[in-house]
Amino acid sequence: MAVTVQQIADATGVSRGTVDRALNNRGRVNPEVAERVRKAAEELGYVKKPRRTSRRNKSCRIGVVTQLAGASFMLEINRGIRDAAAELRERGVEVILKEGYAVDEKEQLKAIKELEKEGIQGLAIMPVDSEGVREKMNELIEKENIPVVTFNSDIVGTKRRCFVGMDNTKSGRTAAGLMNMMMGGTGKVLVITGYFTSHVANSRVAGFIEEMKTSCPDIEIVGVQGSFDDASEVERIVENTMRNIPDLGGIFLVSGGQAGIRAAFDMLRPDPRPHVVIYDQTPKNEKALLDDTVDFLIDQHGYVQGNRPLFILADLLQKNMQPEEEFLLTDIIIKNKYNL
Repeated sequence: MAVTVQQIADATGVSRGTVDRALNNRGRVNPEVAERVRKAAEELGYVKKPRRTSRRNKSCRIGVVTQLAGASFMLEINRGIRDAAAELRERGVEVILKEGYAVDEKEQLKAIKELEKEGIQGLAIMPVDSEGVREKMNELIEKENIPVVTFNSDIVGTKRRCFVGMDNTKSGRTAAGLMNMMMGGTGKVLVITGYFTSHVANSRVAGFIEEMKTSCPDIEIVGVQGSFDDASEVERIVENTMRNIPDLGGIFLVSGGQAGIRAAFDMLRPDPRPHVVIYDQTPKNEKALLDDTVDFLIDQHGYVQGNRPLFILADLLQKNMQPEEEFLLTDIIIKNKYNL
């Protein structure tokens, strides 16, 4: 199968437009980035196709709905959305973003209805896993003929075109493997999630527990507690658990509020501290790795999750190009202080 521009973009962590400009020497591209793109294209065996002139793309309007807008992992997702919107503007595509600040069904349904009124022809969404959102998505798809692509989080029971994001269940199993390795197959682990209504968080927790039961049955999971992605709540949970269970050996934090772990450790001064696995490569989480507050973080390539759905919808609306697969999975990237 021929190598695509999208595959090169995924491999190098840049947008499709940047890859196109680098390979065709068009526009302004950072020389180091251009060299990385060309090297990746060569290694992947990319063969440039001759350009064909075509009719101007028809204009269209795409809506985007997110959740947890204040969370640190959204920085890269939003960067991907912004870059895609800027590049697609040249194709006559208008992108309208509606940001949600919680995992809330009412908030998300309100955003979708507002986008309907603005006349969107396609929707990219981080769906809240609820019956109301499920019904509304199917109504858009079946009655309004509006294609929907989910990203970062998915939802079952809908006819969305595809999902762009990480296999969160597998990432949870990955975290369990890391924890088992550090703890030597025995000890006690605390799991902290964000919102119990989050499909992403629930999938990560399920994968972690499933792998723990299978591969390391002597590790005891002492609880799964919700923090609402709030650092002060994470701090409270860690502090209370460590006071009640002084031999706590591990902490798996599924979503946001990572700074709360550092605050609890600073207060309690555990020696040795519990092993810690968190998510998302952000500046603050990188510092936590370098400061030895945490041992591993799992990154999900948020830029691609925000960027790619908009191009999928634009290609579908303007060129009738269907997604290559139903599940377009981003890498599960493991980072420690040595490979940042």
